Amino acid sequence: MSRFFKASLSGALVLAFATLAGGTAWADGKYSGVGRPATRAEIHAWDIDVRPDFKGLRPGSGSVDQGQEVWEAKCASCHGSFGESNEVHTPLIGGTTKDDIKTGHVLSLVKGDAPQRSAIMKVATVSTLFDYINRAMPLTSPKSLSNDEVYGLVAYLLNLAEIVPADFVLTDKNIAEAQARMPNRNGMSTDHGMWPGAPASKGGIGNGGKPDVKNTACMSNCKTEVKVASLLPVYAETAHGNLAEQNRAVGPVRGKDTSGKAAAVAAAPAPLSENAAAAKLANDNGCMACHGVANKIVGPGYNEVVAKYKGQADAEAKLVAKVKAGGQGVWGAVPMPPQGHLKDGDIRSLVKWILSGAKAQ
Repeated sequence: MSRFFKASLSGALVLAFATLAGGTAWADGKYSGVGRPATRAEIHAWDIDVRPDFKGLRPGSGSVDQGQEVWEAKCASCHGSFGESNEVHTPLIGGTTKDDIKTGHVLSLVKGDAPQRSAIMKVATVSTLFDYINRAMPLTSPKSLSNDEVYGLVAYLLNLAEIVPADFVLTDKNIAEAQARMPNRNGMSTDHGMWPGAPASKGGIGNGGKPDVKNTACMSNCKTEVKVASLLPVYAETAHGNLAEQNRAVGPVRGKDTSGKAAAVAAAPAPLSENAAAAKLANDNGCMACHGVANKIVGPGYNEVVAKYKGQADAEAKLVAKVKAGGQGVWGAVPMPPQGHLKDGDIRSLVKWILSGAKAQ
């Protein structure tokens, strides 16, 4: 966090606390001419969080049918008509059973046999659904939904998960009844060391206890390079279209370009230089098994060939013919087999490379 940001944040907190204190800082002239107390309407528009005990929830109501209408108009394009996903986001609904609603524990989360974890499998409180939809949806226009529309959308989602019936009308008065039927309502625990309010006997860090994990930092034989162990296979990247086009243009999240174009560019090798291409030809066709660049192996080293043909105007033509036809006697009794399987252009490239010094690059 930058010093500028810290300073700005500190200033904002000072102003906020001054406002909550009833504007006394301005009354005594301590910050004369700086800012003003927030109005009730401004505080009301800002203070929209809904807590698990439903504090902060504003009066309103919405039926399943009303929620479905809003869903189809503003939500289905990203989440599918029934919250099953629409090639953009992972499913919101699915994976829960009537037994899960009875117990408050999603069995497939415990067993780990769910092919796809949906949001309703993991979320423990109705307030989480209400609060997130209210402050962040729809993706293209956050906070544009009316209070009753949010009630209706939550009712529709709960009905899709068979938590409430099709004729249910969700209100601020009966939302606790829906909470009592959430499939994963008992699946979240705060009685652990990482939760500030946990008792010291459980290692609560806010009460003088210790965290519920023990480990020793490894400071020897540390890895110098970390490799990602799990990647989406290249052949599957285009299964849902180009992910880069499926994220909003603001915020930290950016989808990977899965159009296939980037993969094709990455897969295409960089063009080789003439020397590198000729060296590859020599290696691929077994030339280097008999000829060294600076030393004899079975046949002469290429440096010897260069020395023998130095100054001869027709050296290239002679060597092209010898490589193509093969022969023996010039460099000893061991014959060089004919290389007629090579294209004329490849043979000429090899010969030019040899006469230029057989450089690798």
